[in-house]
Amino acid sequence: MRTSAILLASAVSAFCLAPAYANDRSPAPNTVATPAPESLDSPRRKSAFDDPLGGVVVNRTVTVLGQDFYQNFTALWRQKDISNKFSISIHERPSARFGSEIWVLFRQKRMFHTFLPPARAATKRISAQAVELVYQNIADSEIERIMVKSPDLGPEEM
Repeated sequence: MRTSAILLASAVSAFCLAPAYANDRSPAPNTVATPAPESLDSPRRKSAFDDPLGGVVVNRTVTVLGQDFYQNFTALWRQKDISNKFSISIHERPSARFGSEIWVLFRQKRMFHTFLPPARAATKRISAQAVELVYQNIADSEIERIMVKSPDLGPEEM
């Protein structure tokens, strides 16, 4: 509750302290021109109530192999339609015997889990498969969350 109040207060102060020429069509001297505001029927309109952290991909990898997976995964993930709506995290547990254990979390649920081989050549292919699986699992999870209402289970238990 306190975090949302802080975010709302910062958004209001940023709006109130914006320069007077912000709505003017001509750019102010020594500034970069900003793009025109989106039309009302545009599907990507931003609201003050939108999640400000939507679309964040948290990197919790520790090795070069994990960093490669993260880079390849996020490059492909950003091309998906829902990538800017859902926040996910990529975690890694390195192992000398098995390579690196990688998993992707969405709302504290594992959407993807695998072991990356020590050879870095297969990382790009595995990350492409991971993007497709995570995309499908998040879509299924959201459909289930919307469709299934149980008085016995809390939202995080669905």
